[in-house]
This record gives sequence, structure tokens and C-alpha cells, in this order.
Amino acid sequence: MKHIYKSIPAIIILLILASCGGGDSQQTQFQRPGGFRGQEAISVEVIPVRASDISEQVSAFGNIQAKETIEIVPQVSNRITQIHVDLGDDVRRGQLLAEIYSVPFQESVQQARAQVRQARATFERDSTQLSRQEQLLENDLISQSEFDDARATYLNSLSQYESVQAALSQSEEDLENTTIESPVNGVVLSRSASEGDLATTGQTIFEIANLTGFETRVFLPIHDWERVEIGQAVYMSLSTDGENVAEGVVARKSPRLDPTTGLGEVVVALTNTSSEVYQGALVQTKINLQTKRDVVVIPRSALVEKVETYIAPETGTIELERSYSAFIASSDTAATRRDLELGIEQGDRIEILSGLQPGDQLVVTGQESLEDGSPIRVAGSTPAFSSGADTTGTIRRSGPPNRQGGARQDTSGQTEQN
Repeated sequence: MKHIYKSIPAIIILLILASCGGGDSQQTQFQRPGGFRGQEAISVEVIPVRASDISEQVSAFGNIQAKETIEIVPQVSNRITQIHVDLGDDVRRGQLLAEIYSVPFQESVQQARAQVRQARATFERDSTQLSRQEQLLENDLISQSEFDDARATYLNSLSQYESVQAALSQSEEDLENTTIESPVNGVVLSRSASEGDLATTGQTIFEIANLTGFETRVFLPIHDWERVEIGQAVYMSLSTDGENVAEGVVARKSPRLDPTTGLGEVVVALTNTSSEVYQGALVQTKINLQTKRDVVVIPRSALVEKVETYIAPETGTIELERSYSAFIASSDTAATRRDLELGIEQGDRIEILSGLQPGDQLVVTGQESLEDGSPIRVAGSTPAFSSGADTTGTIRRSGPPNRQGGARQDTSGQTEQN
């Protein structure tokens, strides 16, 4: 029993020491979330705010095409005997593209010419006869009815002669159409027939692009279409690459919207192209609506968006109200919130009408975790520590350790006995 009583004071001492150490630990935990004095500094990256140019753009997709594409359609039907050009060939105006079997058309011309000769002989005979009958009528040697018969015969011969002449012209034209020629200087875009195929009137066998330039056509919703004007600058990039491959201007604009889609057509003429531009290529077209010079522009990713809901008193509907802000590093250790008024956008860049000035150190990473006055550590700078909190949130005690044998707090928050 004496042995047990002697151990009680030692147990009490250990409990007192443990409670003292726990008190320091609790104090550290309470200090850290309260205010910014004990809060861990947030690592951020900053960039200087600068003034630059920015353009408001309308973007749409379209295909590069020739300004004029000519469809070559046979005017007569028969077998194709020869093809003289192929896909991608350059052709000049009047160049022979293909030939159609011409023997039946040659025979038609010969037959029409024979009919013309026969009709001309009949016409000349009846014309002479009418002249004689006219003289006899003047001398009262024939009756009026006899003269009228001669005149009717003459007119019938005249109409027959004119008819066979027209038939001859048509036969000669059909014969000429057995040779298919290019009407323009251009390049062959497609060929849908081969030697031995039947050429049919109304069926396209060649497509030729007129080499007078390229264009693209885009279709815009009404709120964008209304703002597009003739002469505005246009930049184009391939759909698989963000770099510009062509430049152009708005050349034409449809005066009406498509009744089915509600979209308005805009024609862009290419003025400058690179070697990567091909007919049929899908490009992203960016039409410059306006350009502002030397204005404050920041990355959109640096914005902090706040969305609030409220009930509109007039309609009773739930509305959304958006506000935007950004943080700047007022020093290497603290961040300051700035409320922003936004302007026009271009891609991932946005104009700032108010709230930032050139030279401000804009926080571009880590801003979502910040509040006004939050402690920060700017990446690339030397951390600055006060006598309060370090970067890990533990408490450092200044001054030499207690040499009287008391408890001392190290940087890990553990109690050490001297």
C-alpha cells in the first residue's frame, strides 16, 4: 500500500505536463484559422498588367473555294471516245477536254445541207414564178386569184427554206458540241466520266475552278450578321491549327436571312494566302468587328467570377447577376482584390475598362483560393517571415530557449523538455 501511494505524485506530475503541452497545441490550432495572422501563405504566380491591342471578333467555319466553279455538261448524248484532261490539271480557255463520238452528227449535217440545197432551188423557182405572175397581173393577162395562188406557193417555199436552214444550224452546232472545250482558264476539280461512258445531256462530267481568286462563305446568327460590314478585315486558320493561314476582307453580305435556318450569309474574299491553303479546306474565319488600341488586357483565366441569384420584382423570375474581380500582389506577402468592369473579348484575352492599371502585379494562378488581404508567397521570390507564422502554419517563438528547465516549443509544434 505504501508503494502505491508513493507513485501517485509522479502520475499527477505527468498529467500536469501533458495538459500543459496540449494547451500549446490547442492554441496553435485556434490561431491558424482565425484571421490571416496564422494562415498558411498561398503560393501564387503573378504577371505585370500591360496595355495592348485587342479586337472583337465574330468566328465561324467555312470551306475555301474558288470564286467561280464551272460545271461542264455535255450538250449532246453519245459515247465518249477520248478524255484529254484529268483531275488537278491546269487548263486554258478553249482547251480540248473530251471528245464524243461524232459520226451520227456529221451525217445529220450532210443531210441538213442537202435539204437546204433542195429547199433553196424550190424557193428560187417559186420566186421567179411569182415575179412573172406579177407582170401578167399588171397587164390584165391573169386573174387576181391566179396571182394569189402563185404568191402562196412562194411563201410556202420561203418558210420551207428557212426551216431547213435552221435545222442545218442546229446540226452543225451539235457536231461542234461533240468536242468539249474549257470555257475558262482554271484547274480541273473533278472528273466524273471515262472513255467509253455515255455522255448524257444534263450530267456534269467536269468541274473547273476559275483561277480568279478564292473565297469562303460563312453563315452567322442575326446578332453577329447585323454587325458585319463590307470591307472588315478577316483572318483564317485551319480547323486543326490555330495559326493564321490566310487573310481576307468581307466582300459581300446577303441582304436577307435564310428562312429555314435564320442565318445570314457573308462572303469573304481571300487577299493573302499561304501554301497551306487548298480548295475545300475547312477554315475558322474570324471577322474583326472593332479594334481597340493600347487598352488594359489580361488573360481571362485570371478572372474570379461571382454569380448571385435574385428574384426580379417585375416578373418574379430568378435572375443571375455576375460580377468579376481579380487579385493583385500589393506586396510579396499580401493579395488585394480588385473589382473589374469588362470590355470586349478576343479568344482568351479580355479588355479591362476599370479596376486595373498597367504595372499592377496580376495574380494568374492560385487566385481562386484568395480573399482580400490573404497572405501569399509569389513564386520565384524569397519568402518573408514575420515573428508570427511561417509558411507551414507552425508557430516560432523568438528569443533563446528557456534555460530554467521549462518547456520549449520547436517548429514542429511538439513539446521538448530541457
